[in-house]
Order: sequence, then structure tokens, then C-alpha cells
Amino acid sequence: MPHRVRPLFFLLLMLPRSLSAAEPEPRYDVLIRGGHVIDPKNGIDAVRDVAVWGGKIARVAPDIPADQAATVIPAQGLYVVPGLVDIHVHAYTGTGNRAIAGDLSIWPDSHTFRSGVTTVVDAGTAGRRTFSDFKQRVIDRSKTRVLAFLNIVGRGMAGRPYEQLQDDMDPLRAATLALQFPDIIVGFKTAHYDGPEWTAVERAVEAGRKAKLPVMVDFGTFRPERPFPQLVLEKLRPGDICTHMYVSIPGVAEVPLFDGEGRLLPYLSQARRRGIRFDLGHGFESFPWAQVVPAVRQGWLPDSISTDLYARSVNAALKDMTTAMSKFLALDVPLDDVVRMSTLAPAEAIRRPDLGHLSVGAVADVAVLALRTGEFGFLDVRNLRRNGSKKLECELTLRDGRVVWDLNGRAAAPFPANPSLSK
Repeated sequence: MPHRVRPLFFLLLMLPRSLSAAEPEPRYDVLIRGGHVIDPKNGIDAVRDVAVWGGKIARVAPDIPADQAATVIPAQGLYVVPGLVDIHVHAYTGTGNRAIAGDLSIWPDSHTFRSGVTTVVDAGTAGRRTFSDFKQRVIDRSKTRVLAFLNIVGRGMAGRPYEQLQDDMDPLRAATLALQFPDIIVGFKTAHYDGPEWTAVERAVEAGRKAKLPVMVDFGTFRPERPFPQLVLEKLRPGDICTHMYVSIPGVAEVPLFDGEGRLLPYLSQARRRGIRFDLGHGFESFPWAQVVPAVRQGWLPDSISTDLYARSVNAALKDMTTAMSKFLALDVPLDDVVRMSTLAPAEAIRRPDLGHLSVGAVADVAVLALRTGEFGFLDVRNLRRNGSKKLECELTLRDGRVVWDLNGRAAAPFPANPSLSK
């Protein structure tokens, strides 16, 4: 080799690879490796890797090479599930009112991601008169996906006196507003009605018919003039949702579940065969072990697990979504059923086929859950404890493919062992 060429030759060897030989860009933004994936829609219940690109699920398969992703999240020993869908929360807060539509509601982002929830549905806190304020104040400012059941009462949950105003229950105007916001309003809600008439239910259902959307019912004060079995056997339509399915407040609200010998009443299975959906709605008053334990033992399980998250319930027996899910594990409900009731089933109830699963092309909402074993105590709404040996805890949450909760820094780069030598 001529002497004059040699310096240039060695210089080229020392330079970075040429553009033609450069390492390819990573195929994926995020790769969750080695976790046990439970995806009920796609029938997956096995160890798989989950790759994310552009905010979407790009691939679910075994042994995806780590060098194909910009960020690799180890998930060995953990469960990887679709982002949880909580269809009963109260999030219309910041109004200054001392009501559920106000001080008793919660800011979603403060409570959702830490328990694996990526989508919530506000359960009627706002009505047609207050929806625009709710949208501006909370929905448009939240990283959590916030959807809504629109209250049939125009002012929503502005206090119990307002929730009794039949003159403010306008099905046509409620349906018209829902049709203007089809990506946010997923149905209608009636709640806390005290009167003996069926007016609140009938007008909510009428709004549902006009807008072709489901209705969620919190039956309020139970009255002999409008018996609960008639609600689910006659008044509601297939696809409508009865929340607080285990509620038992003597003299106020108590779902009749058992006959004199403690057996489930047959009207319940009849209602479910009609297509009525039954939602947990745990909340501050609707999860007594005395109702839940014998019902679950006889196979009476929720179609959807939801929290009824608001200021009173979050610091009481409920706590969060993963705690509610864990209570069913403590009653020996299989984990895959608990995941289905917290992901796919609630997404189906609100007619959002884009949510609740890990199909390729779906939005990359993902929860990575640890299943802890040990001795745990779970409270009911009467402050009675039952023990359990399993408890779910959220390790990490992705919303639209971005890490929004990372309990143990699994998605982060490690701090260097010798930081003084690092720049």
C-alpha cells in the first residue's frame, strides 16, 4: 500500500461506520419482555413479549429481540394486561360545590395510573347543563382517558335536591348533546332518585333509545312502588347496566339477592339472560361481605369490576381498582376472570371496541401487575375484614405507549455505579 494512502486508510477505520453501514433504527419504541400476558379478547394467557410503536401495540409474541427496541422493560414474574377500564368513577371536581359534582369528586390522574387504570367513565356527575364545564375543567386536561355517562338530570350530581327534579330530566336534550360528543359520552345515568315513580329510569332509557346508547342505573332509594326485579326484567333494555349490584343498606337500598334459605333468587339469572349487565360499583356503601361472599360462592359475579371512586371511597374500604380486583382473588375467582372483568368486559359495556385488549394496532394502554403473595386484609363497607393470600399491585402503566407510572423504575436507565466518572 503506498505510504501516502496509509494515513487516510487508518483514519477511515477510526471513524464511525458510514451511513450505509450504520446500525438500523429500533423497530419499536418500547418492549415489555418476559411478562405473563393475559389478554382475554385474543385468548392469550402465557408468557409473551409486547412491543409498542407509535403509541400502538405492534407485536405480541415470544422472544422479541431486545435490540429491536429503544426502551426495554423487564417484566419477568409479572402480569401484563390491557390498561384497566373503570366504568364508574366521579371526576367532575374543582367546581367549588360541596357535592359529588365538586368537592367529593377526584382528579383522575392522581388515582388512575398508579393502579393500572388508563380509561375511566364518569358515572353521571355532570348533566347536559354542566357537561361543557366538566369537559373544559377535567376531560380536556387529563392524561387519563375520561369518558362520561351523562346524567339525565341537567345539573348532574349537584346535590340530592337537584337529582329529584323531574322537570330537569330532558331525554331529547340529553340525547342531542350525546350525539354531539360521540367520542366522550358513552351513555346516560340515573342515580339517587328517591321518588316512587319510574320517571328517572324511563327518561334515561328514552335518552338511550334516541341516542342508541346504554344506560347505567344507580337505583337510589328502593321503593315498593318500583321493585328492583321489575327494573332489570322489564324497564331496562339489553345492554343497559345496573351498578351497585351487591348494595345492602337496610331501609334505603338493598338488592334482593337471596331467598329465605340463602339461595340466589332466579330473577337475577333471568335478567342476565335478557342482556342486563351487572356492575360492581364498590364505592363507600356497595360492597358488604355479607352479600358478596354468598353471592360469589353461588356464581353471581360482576360483568364489570368498577370502583365508584370518589373522595369518600378512596380512603375507605375501596382504596383503588387493584384492591377491588384483589378482593375477588381472595374469594377464589381466577385471575384471568378478574382481568376480563376489568378490561374487555367494561370496554364492551360502553361499546368501545378499541379498548380493553392488546390486539396489534390497538392503542398501547398497558398495565404491568405484580401478584403479591402473603397475608393481606381486605375491608368491606361495614369495616369488616376478610383475609387473603394474594394482592395485585401495579408496577407500571403505559398510556398511548408512554410510561405514566413506574413504581420501581423498570423503564428507566440505571444510575451509573461510579457517577463521578460519568457525564
